[in-house]
Amino acid sequence: AAQLFFTFLLGASEFCLLPAMSYDRYVAICKPLHYTTIMSSKICMQLVFCCWLAGSFVIFPPLLLGLNFDFSAFNIVDHFYCATTSLLQISCSDTQLLVTMGSISALVTLIVTLVMVIISYTYIALRILKILSVNQRKKAFSTCSSHMIMISLSYGSCIFMYVKPLVKQRTSFSKGIAVLNTSVAPLLNPFIYILWNQQVKTAFMNMVHKIVSFPNK
Repeated sequence: AAQLFFTFLLGASEFCLLPAMSYDRYVAICKPLHYTTIMSSKICMQLVFCCWLAGSFVIFPPLLLGLNFDFSAFNIVDHFYCATTSLLQISCSDTQLLVTMGSISALVTLIVTLVMVIISYTYIALRILKILSVNQRKKAFSTCSSHMIMISLSYGSCIFMYVKPLVKQRTSFSKGIAVLNTSVAPLLNPFIYILWNQQVKTAFMNMVHKIVSFPNK
């Protein structure tokens, strides 16, 4: 139960963070002169708090319902973590309500957050098309490209995992998608979000240069 709680809480909160990050990119590109005023530290903290709160509301009803389930003596979970699909397969209780509730919660979360992301990037695309300078367009696209990659990975994998009926999925298929969502995407996070940042790359190259030149001194 603890593993499911933290897995779904972090996952749901991440999907709520994606629209917040899209809004941040929208302000940075469409209203650059007002960026520091609009995206102040207070606003950022409020956005993060709302993301955690929304993630909690999404996961609590299905999780509380699942805590009342009975399980057979055969308690081997056919997965590399306590995935919902594998847990429901070894449950003795009627899981239809939880499957329906989980699918609806996942579908609503994905659709609402995706619509908010699309709205932000629609305004960003319209703004980029109005920019005459090629260099400015490249800079604006570079600002959004890393976030767009993470959006594709996150939404693509979770649509296959949680929108389809949970128990009817093949376990091998569910495991493969889970690896992408729980391992590949987090592994790529530092490269996508950090190493593409010009200031971080400059600081990293300066550090490497100091390390290489240190023995010569």
